[in-house]
Amino acid sequence: MRLFRLAFVWSSTLTVVGGPHFGAAAADSSLEEVFTRMDQASAKFKGLKADTKKLSHTAIINEDSVDTGTVVVKIPRPHELRMLIDFQQPDQKKVRIDGTKVEIYYPKTNIVQEIDLGKNHRSQMEQFLRLGFGSNSRDLRDAYSVKLGGPETVAGEATTRIELIPKSKDLLAQFPKFELWISDKTGISVQQKMYQPGGDYSMATYTNMLVNPNLPDSAVSLNLPKGVTREYPQK
Repeated sequence: MRLFRLAFVWSSTLTVVGGPHFGAAAADSSLEEVFTRMDQASAKFKGLKADTKKLSHTAIINEDSVDTGTVVVKIPRPHELRMLIDFQQPDQKKVRIDGTKVEIYYPKTNIVQEIDLGKNHRSQMEQFLRLGFGSNSRDLRDAYSVKLGGPETVAGEATTRIELIPKSKDLLAQFPKFELWISDKTGISVQQKMYQPGGDYSMATYTNMLVNPNLPDSAVSLNLPKGVTREYPQK
């Protein structure tokens, strides 16, 4: 299903470090305690800025690829999510998501690709993109079977890992399982892992995170140069 593959232009695209860093164990949390922290964060979540590393694992050749960059998320009003991912290494590209519209800009070729997933997918798109970023416990329980994974330390931060199995058959066929590492301090996901059939997976880790900064609209906009070529892969 193209919707979900495009949405993870960051997690698959957005949205990474090779794996969780197991250091001193964080304090044990029950699943309800994790949900409480997530609900508290969701109630006031307006956006964030962070550095990101994305690891993509291809099982058939046992190969990993890593992309690094930054991510900015802004929610100006309920059910309106805007996101900009700026991948800087090894290959530059920017991914802008606004509602159901996805734009991918490639600076080396000065090409921007535009994809519109349509109004019928708006709620699915928002649910997918907010996975771990402002999600509340009701949304997660409605869409996933949730299991407590346990305490882990990610990039020096105490977290609790939770496992999510999609209830939607369409989503389950594409992504059999997700894992989120929820910060014990902020209630926000600092690491996300997306499993695919055949053993492939993508994992995104976020560091230097600022939650609810004052973000202008330009922070989640593409500043395109003159002469850019716009392509529409759907046509």
